[in-house]
Amino acid sequence: MNYALIRSNRKTIAIYIAKGGTVEVRAPQRATKASIDGFVLAKQDWIHKQLAARQQQIKQKAAFVLYYGDTVSLRGKNYSIEARRGNRAGFDGERFFLPPGLPPEEIKRNLIQVYRLIAKDVLATKVAYYAKLVGSTPIAVKINGAKGRWGSCSSKNSINFSWRLMMADDPTIDYVVVHELAHIREHNHSSRFWAIVASVLPDYEVRRAALKELQKRLAIEDWE
Repeated sequence: MNYALIRSNRKTIAIYIAKGGTVEVRAPQRATKASIDGFVLAKQDWIHKQLAARQQQIKQKAAFVLYYGDTVSLRGKNYSIEARRGNRAGFDGERFFLPPGLPPEEIKRNLIQVYRLIAKDVLATKVAYYAKLVGSTPIAVKINGAKGRWGSCSSKNSINFSWRLMMADDPTIDYVVVHELAHIREHNHSSRFWAIVASVLPDYEVRRAALKELQKRLAIEDWE
C-alpha cells in the first residue's frame, strides 16, 4: 500500500487519512521501515474502510449545490432560500431572500455574506452577555471563514468566530462563545479552563457533542 511517511520525534506510529484521500503514516525517527510496513499491513482493513468513507465524503461534497427553494440551517432551524425582486440578499426572520436569477455558485456566495452579517450581530450580543458570567472581556470580536475551527482566542485576547457557527443551534453557539471567553482567563485546556466553562455551562459536554455532529454534516457540504 502506498503511503506518505512523515518522521518526527513522536513515540508511536500512527496512520491518518488526509483530506485528499491519501494515507499518511507518522512514525518516530528511529522506527525501521520494516516495522512501519508491518504496522500498516496490520491496519490494512481499517485503512481501506477509512479510504472508502473519505471517497464517499468527497463525492457528496462535490455534489453539494444550492438552488432557490432549498433549505439551509440558521441557529438550529431550517429556512428556505427564495427569490425576491431587487438586488439585495438578506434574512427576514422567515426565509433567506436573494435577487432572482442567480446561478448556484452566486446563491451560495450571497448566502455566505448573509450568514456573516447575522454572525456579526448574534455573536456580539452573546459575547457581551457571557463575558459578564465568565468574567473576561475580549479586545475585539471578529468573524472569519475558518473551516476547521469554530472559534479562537489570540494571545492578545481577540476572539474570532467562524460564520459557519450560525448553522448550530443556540445552546451550541453559546458553548463556543463561553469556550473562547474562558480562554481569555486560561490560554490552555487545563482542568482550570474546563472548570470555568462548567461554572457557566454545566452541560457543556452535551453541547460539545452537538458541535461535533454539526461538523460531520458540514464535512459533506461544500461551502467554499
